[in-house]
Amino acid sequence: MAHRFTRRKFSQAAAAGSLGYLFTGPAYSVEKVAGANTKLRFAGVGIGGKGGSDIDQCANLGEIVALCDIDDNFLAKKTAKWKDAKVFHDYRKLFADDVMKNVDAVTVSTPDHHHALAAVLAMRMGKHVYVQKPLAHTVFEARLMREVAAKNKVCTQMGNQGTTENGLRRAVEAIQDGVIGDVKEVHVWTNRPVWPQAPEVTDKKMPKTAECPKNIHWEEFIGPAPMRPWGVYEPTVARRHGGRLVAYHDFHWRGWWDFGTGAIGDMACHTANMAFMACQLKTPSKISAEATDVNPQTCPSSAHVTFEFAAQGKTPAITLHWYEGQKDGKLVHPPEELVKKALAIDANPKRKTKLVNSGSIIVGSKGYIYSPSDYGAEVFIGPAKDFESIQMKKPEKLAINGKGDQGQKDEWVEAIKAGKSELALSNFDYATYLTESFLLGNVAIRSGKSFVWDGIEGKVKDCPEAEKLITQEYRKGWDLLGNKA
Repeated sequence: MAHRFTRRKFSQAAAAGSLGYLFTGPAYSVEKVAGANTKLRFAGVGIGGKGGSDIDQCANLGEIVALCDIDDNFLAKKTAKWKDAKVFHDYRKLFADDVMKNVDAVTVSTPDHHHALAAVLAMRMGKHVYVQKPLAHTVFEARLMREVAAKNKVCTQMGNQGTTENGLRRAVEAIQDGVIGDVKEVHVWTNRPVWPQAPEVTDKKMPKTAECPKNIHWEEFIGPAPMRPWGVYEPTVARRHGGRLVAYHDFHWRGWWDFGTGAIGDMACHTANMAFMACQLKTPSKISAEATDVNPQTCPSSAHVTFEFAAQGKTPAITLHWYEGQKDGKLVHPPEELVKKALAIDANPKRKTKLVNSGSIIVGSKGYIYSPSDYGAEVFIGPAKDFESIQMKKPEKLAINGKGDQGQKDEWVEAIKAGKSELALSNFDYATYLTESFLLGNVAIRSGKSFVWDGIEGKVKDCPEAEKLITQEYRKGWDLLGNKA
């Protein structure tokens, strides 16, 4: 039997601390695990695809002592590098093994539905964690991860590598210094999904089941999600891709609600990161969405989600718009008038006539900032004639990084060695709010309802259809999150 967990009050005030640059939240004391010249010992949970580069980058900073993945092919590649690393298919067994006595930190780079469970189990053991975006599969999980990280005083980092970009850091400084005045609107868009998603009539001759390849451990892939066969014959959602049957592993899981969080889960923690940090946002008070092809199995083919953030202190109310996918054969984009303003300040002449597939625009009372990239690497400020003296290439107060993925690992390890969680700029006291906010967008998409969100109590105020999507049921044997930090 699966279990549904209740949620309790989470105090935003206690978690917020001093806002400051980047709004990383309070600095709490973390026990140093090693001296500056001592190598850390890492375990990797999910080591294929993005997880492969994550564990490789950690190897540049320490020793790999344990590896866990559901795919024997992925494990074979990494054990060829680290022959002494202990191997697992199930992270529950990894965390129960004596090898964890030798582990300082854990990377979690699995499909979304495993992120919280693996990370929470590790943090409860006092292990520092690096978790790929989005941090969680549900809003409940994001909030629990914030509480567990704080209680266990571990150093954390989310894998949204744009946080290291010097352009993003400079934009954060400029906005917090009031260069473009009071921010009132934010517009963020992506061309995703670029994987199978949304209903599509399929060839009825496709097999109803397919034999699971011998290198895949399917029970461990499914994990806390409802069990389903390896074959992807589901007439309302399955489709052909490249002339063959689409399988969930190792990439197409993103479009199914049981495993992924769709385009908004995949990209918002990247593309909205700059605006979220700069405006020191926490959680929205009201969320609404317009989406096409909404169904209980897969994420939509397009959506426009509106997040309303209430005023806080001297910061006025802000409305954030998220656009994803294609509708009627066209990408869903911000209003054309705003697009023209963005293109007018783009320094790249090749981009002057067409909006990029992924980017953001932040609108202030004195000006606006446009980033034509997923990560905020490039930023332009306009109207150009009004801001000729403002440089937007590198931070003036924040640390210079610009090392992308490796830079994200560098700062995480620096935080661990120094015992200062705030040195990892996408630590969970920031990143869980970013994740929670955009997962609320998926709740609006799935419920088809606008609703009011109480960020202190962690509940929907006025919509039962949305409230039931804040958490999920977990399959027996994987129902280990509980309520205790």
